[in-house]
Amino acid sequence: MDIKEKKLLVTGADGFIGSHLTEELVRRGYDVRAFVYYNSFNSWGWLDHSPEQVKKEIEIFQGDIRDPYGVKAAMRDCELVFHLAALIAIPYSYHSPDTYVDTNMKGTLNVLQAARDLGVQKVVHTSTSEVYGTAKYVPILETHPLQAQSPYAATKIAADQLALSFYRSFNTPVSIIRPFNTYGPRQSARAVIPTIITQIAKGERKLKLGALTPTRDFNYIDDTVRGFIEVAQSNATIGEVVNVGSDFEVSIGETVQTIAEVMGVKVEIETDHERLRPEKSEVERLWADITKAKQLFAWKPNFSGKAGFKLGLQKTAEWFSNPANLRLYKEDRYNI
Repeated sequence: MDIKEKKLLVTGADGFIGSHLTEELVRRGYDVRAFVYYNSFNSWGWLDHSPEQVKKEIEIFQGDIRDPYGVKAAMRDCELVFHLAALIAIPYSYHSPDTYVDTNMKGTLNVLQAARDLGVQKVVHTSTSEVYGTAKYVPILETHPLQAQSPYAATKIAADQLALSFYRSFNTPVSIIRPFNTYGPRQSARAVIPTIITQIAKGERKLKLGALTPTRDFNYIDDTVRGFIEVAQSNATIGEVVNVGSDFEVSIGETVQTIAEVMGVKVEIETDHERLRPEKSEVERLWADITKAKQLFAWKPNFSGKAGFKLGLQKTAEWFSNPANLRLYKEDRYNI
């Protein structure tokens, strides 16, 4: 599918991955409408920090993914939709699960129903590796059992299944991209890598963290964005779920030490019990099998293995260490 001449909509364009994806689409010369969350500050989220030449090329739509009428209005005249709008913080899903049902499930339903009504040519729906829960085997194939170990994961499983149901019931052209733990500039401090980096960058050497033994497949933002675009362009992805990861497994403890090495410091770790997930909710192991992505559209990560991870961390630490960026974060407070 050639998306060059098509009108594209990105929901969640104001967020971490969404803003990077929107910018890359604009740089490639695509016609982009960015759906951002309405607020009285007229903030476009992370798109406010985009280069001026990029912002000039973006059509902004302010709305709420929970509003079916606004979603349909945003999607009108768009031929392809990248659906990223979601609530993603796991601890906050313990606190306010009802908002996750409304945003992640009902919001996705609004996108799918509008796509069906408007005859949208393709919807790229965003999943998450959290739907797998603790790996029963590694690397994790797309056929791995789905296990909701948090309200967040439960709503994402439901959203994924809604998307597939529209494909099977109505032939709605849906592709599901399942990114593993994306990291990079702009990521929220609710995630572990920004939590580590911001504490170090602000002078802390005794870091407050949660569990250190779980492993993750950390994927640098540039690779994730390329994955989104490749999924959109490939006709072979319609009706399919595709993992996008680094094909590299590393523990949180090892990640702390690698970041400390990259930033040239020595650190100690203090367990902050507020940051620990409930025992049965902690996902202990994630590691993506990316064979399907390689087969369907020849995607593979540029930031792979230990060397690639270290390079990605260097780029991330450089961004966070910039005083203008660092002041946007509250490293002394736990962000759920």
